[in-house]
Amino acid sequence: MKRLLAAALATSLTMIGATLSPLAAAPGAETLAYGTDRLQNLDFTPASRVAGPAPLILFVHGGGWKRGDKDNATGRWKAPHFVGEGYAFASINYRLVPQATVEQQAQDVADALAALLARSRQLGIARGKVVLMGHSAGAQLVALVGTDPRYLRKAGLSFADIAGVVPIDGAAYDVPAQMADGPRIMQATYREAFGDDPARQHALSPTAQAQAPNAPAFLLLHVQRPDGVRQAQALEAALHKAGTPVERGAFEGQGLRGHMEINRDLGDPDYPATAVVDRWLKQVLG
Repeated sequence: MKRLLAAALATSLTMIGATLSPLAAAPGAETLAYGTDRLQNLDFTPASRVAGPAPLILFVHGGGWKRGDKDNATGRWKAPHFVGEGYAFASINYRLVPQATVEQQAQDVADALAALLARSRQLGIARGKVVLMGHSAGAQLVALVGTDPRYLRKAGLSFADIAGVVPIDGAAYDVPAQMADGPRIMQATYREAFGDDPARQHALSPTAQAQAPNAPAFLLLHVQRPDGVRQAQALEAALHKAGTPVERGAFEGQGLRGHMEINRDLGDPDYPATAVVDRWLKQVLG
């Protein structure tokens, strides 16, 4: 029975996106391809009531690197809230493990951004005013793109093309540490994503890649999951050491429920993290 319960909970943790309230995008969104694979697509929604180019928030869903989808893992509040605040909003799909590697997923994030910026004039996007935001596995991916310049460079971009990064309740910023002391029920998921090679695990750890240069600013959000708290604190310390501006917001919520809630409710004016993100966005985007 314990084994069955553990397997069920592990499946739940990697299917977070599938259990969230569905919302692909706000009204007026269009779906765009940024590559040839069926999963290399995104929903883009222009900013509301903005004269001239608008800052862009690009969101990356979670799902244990092997599940999840922009249509059901974005949360129902983000797109309408941020669009109403004067930001363009995009939510991407990306190729999934095991058909793709985590390295390819991080490259998908960078390539999706490059595709949007290549059409910045037509889409009304302000160059240089982009925030990468991601939840769970997506938090690890945006943090990696924001600390390891190789992904943006391969896409023809640099850290000058983004203004900041908002990882939401990730727990794999230091992959070797998470595989050593993270929840046992998630170890098979981590091994499938990151393998057993310590050098590769190190290369895929934002905390290990956080020596300068980095993206210009970070806002780390998390609930009260012990491993998520440890991981966010360690990434915060590494960014501080590199001289990268970083803030950390801690919110109520335990376990899988809290992990889901912070993603599902971000953008709801009554959810505490929304005001924190809104303030930070105004600070880094002007």
